[in-house]
Amino acid sequence: MQPDDNNPQDEFSESTRLVHDSRHHRGAISPPIYQSSLFSFTDYDSMIARFRGESDHALYSRVDNPTVVELQEKVAQLEGGEACLAFGSGMAAISNAILSVAGPGDKVVCVNHVYPDTYRFLRGFCQRFNIESQFVDGGSPAALEQALQGAKLLYLESPNSWVMGEQNLQQIALLARKQGVVTMIDNSWASPIFQKPLAAGIDLVIHSASKYISGHSDVVAGLVISSRERISAISRYISPFLGGKLSANEAWLLLRGLRTLPLRMRQHHESALELARRLQSDARISRVNHPGLDPLPTSILSGYSGLFSFELSEGIDIPGFCNALQLFRMGVSWGGFESLVMPAISVLNQAGEFNSAIDFGVSPRLIRISVGLEDTDDLWRDLQHAIEHASS
Repeated sequence: MQPDDNNPQDEFSESTRLVHDSRHHRGAISPPIYQSSLFSFTDYDSMIARFRGESDHALYSRVDNPTVVELQEKVAQLEGGEACLAFGSGMAAISNAILSVAGPGDKVVCVNHVYPDTYRFLRGFCQRFNIESQFVDGGSPAALEQALQGAKLLYLESPNSWVMGEQNLQQIALLARKQGVVTMIDNSWASPIFQKPLAAGIDLVIHSASKYISGHSDVVAGLVISSRERISAISRYISPFLGGKLSANEAWLLLRGLRTLPLRMRQHHESALELARRLQSDARISRVNHPGLDPLPTSILSGYSGLFSFELSEGIDIPGFCNALQLFRMGVSWGGFESLVMPAISVLNQAGEFNSAIDFGVSPRLIRISVGLEDTDDLWRDLQHAIEHASS
């Protein structure tokens, strides 16, 4: 998004802009929740102007609720995009974005170790509509270049799920553009604070806003950020008919979460990196997957989130380790104030077809850890206690 010469707020830092709302609502510090399904017009001409596209007057909350619009404007600015569209879940954002680019007969290339439900969507749902998907090692430029031949869309996730592998986003964006392939990335791991994919040349950015943008484990939501043209293609031809809208109340909660996002991300960064380093030096841990331990020279990350993984050695009982934890809870998702663990064995045993953990060879001894906002030393003692308890 280009700076507006008439808006002095463009001179402020990112953290300051997130704390202050762009609109002032009769002096209210917190923006109102427009809990209304529809918005009326004062006269005939104003209603006709809205339907002709000559007015931005709110019409219907499935399309343009004012609280949701304010969230979209703030996130677009944060990601450096021209426009943003909010959804009722991360998967709604992912599916709407993919379907805005790919159609019957098209080919989608996707990196390995992608979010499990993205994998199922591509392998299952899209296949039903004759959209082909091919999965490739995102760390191999040669494999990517070959796979992109004849493709319509390249779907990225960097760092990716379970193993936290990065891709060279600038190089990949150039490669895809040369072949006329649209690029899309799930940027939930880094948040807009630590990674700006649009600036690296990626076409569309997706967030599961349920994670760090919310930060309080009380919202399920998704976001797509891109150019006005690409967001318009979603908002005009895809999202109104699939109905995955975000409610005004959840948009308000996300606006609340944005105010503390930079502070929270700094704490996640510091605590998780420290725990990863300590685990790496523990002989009972066979592997630690954290991009900060061996940074990629071409990385555009400016920091690291609280999500990483490690593998317990054969001498550690996984159920015993999980059950001995006191501060870390067992649960899906991540990005909240609380610390969580999720053993890979749980998803390796998940019922149903198209299991990405199996297909991508995730180790059954891997533990995914989401480091929250608790004291780092307390979390370390909890991990040490659980490892010792589960040691044979």
